[in-house]
Amino acid sequence: MERVRELLGQAGVLHVDETPGRACGGLVYVHVAATESLTHLHVGGRSATDIDAGGVLGGYTGTLVRDGYAGYAHLAGALHAWCGAHSLRDLRAVWEADPCGQAWAGSMADLLVYANRAAGAVRAAGAQTLDAATLAEIVAWYRGAAATGVVVNQRRRTQAAKDGLRLARRFVAHEDMILRFVTDLAVAFTNNQAERDIRPVKVQQRASGGCWRTLEGLADFAVVYSYLSTAAKWGLDTLEALRQLFASGPWLPPAIAPGAG
Repeated sequence: MERVRELLGQAGVLHVDETPGRACGGLVYVHVAATESLTHLHVGGRSATDIDAGGVLGGYTGTLVRDGYAGYAHLAGALHAWCGAHSLRDLRAVWEADPCGQAWAGSMADLLVYANRAAGAVRAAGAQTLDAATLAEIVAWYRGAAATGVVVNQRRRTQAAKDGLRLARRFVAHEDMILRFVTDLAVAFTNNQAERDIRPVKVQQRASGGCWRTLEGLADFAVVYSYLSTAAKWGLDTLEALRQLFASGPWLPPAIAPGAG
């Protein structure tokens, strides 16, 4: 998978995620780094060292689309983009606990949906950036909702207020990450790419009785799936990719993406 790692390191935007797996009676993690054209899985723990051990993210300087796991924070050379779907789920949970007291969360969710639609429309029209007025509107709305969330919750002692304050402070502290999808239209609103590419780990684990017999077996699965997933993204048939692997050597992606040269 050296070729895939090399190409992923050159990509402007990467989707990353991790999921727990059971092997040989113990808990391990499967990590994914992916684009629309490339997939790389590797197995390890959940530490910064384990994340870097995949050979893709250490030294990466593009943009990482990810969830809120703090284990990626050491990747200071990259820009970070927080998955909007995760933010919407967190906002919904806070709002549902206290719709009146946490109205700010509903406003913030409306803002994210609006901003995603605006970014999608501009992207579909072939533009590179949002117009200045729309971007200013989004930022002002965002900051107003986040500030309200802090103000209305900081003197209340209910569990809903504590959860609301924690979430509002997250939005204040991580504005750049959360709004990356509107300041850089190459960045997707969600991390669905990584989540789709790592889902087969769970599917295969269930098919294996809930646990891989050996850690080596899980690691082998990660390599084989990375190869077949990447080939499929380039339009290759699975059987043909396997046939070439055993007949003449592995198929290798020629570029970061089709048409990239």
